[in-house]
Amino acid sequence: MPSVPTTSVNGEPVAGYPALAPEAARGAVRRITLVGEDVLRRRCAPVTRFATDELEQLVADLFRTMYAAAGVGLAANQVGVGLRVFAYDCTDDDGVRHVGHVVNPVLDKPSPAAARTLDTSGEGCLSVPGPVREVARPATARLSGFDAQGRPVVLQGSGYFGRCLQHETDHLGGRLYIDQLTKAERRSALAEMERALPEITAARAARAAELDALLGRG
Repeated sequence: MPSVPTTSVNGEPVAGYPALAPEAARGAVRRITLVGEDVLRRRCAPVTRFATDELEQLVADLFRTMYAAAGVGLAANQVGVGLRVFAYDCTDDDGVRHVGHVVNPVLDKPSPAAARTLDTSGEGCLSVPGPVREVARPATARLSGFDAQGRPVVLQGSGYFGRCLQHETDHLGGRLYIDQLTKAERRSALAEMERALPEITAARAARAAELDALLGRG
């Protein structure tokens, strides 16, 4: 019986893959924007030019910053860039690792049956660091877009990876997961973030230094 691939890169199964996406070695750690900053609330602009040094550097920086923050996905406006791009390195509920980036992603509208099948797992955000709250989302997601070279990318996932695809695409539309909480839940999450922020900031700086030692400075 053929083995099930354990890693998918930009939607394509691969036989093996390093612990960190190779792009991270070319990247730099950028400051992650926090809830309350305007850039997180503006709809990101579509990328119109592919295969540019600037776009490739942005993707590399997203990977490096995401790893320093111990995240599984990071959108461009989370590093202050208002373009429709996100990177991800997320293992799904079946143990398959999904790694890659998407430019100009478009989520398919779920079918009526899929829209009724909701996953209410916990969700957090690197721009709302600390709190995790239950958020109802469709249990499966499918999106299409491009890579930095302009090649088509199609991604689909369920469970945790499906949630990641929806969460990151929401970011590019100026939406945060806390928008789906009640006012009381949102106040609680923001208060928890404020308490946790100094420790999380220090931990991110320590991981960034470890990446510098491991990969060299981007």
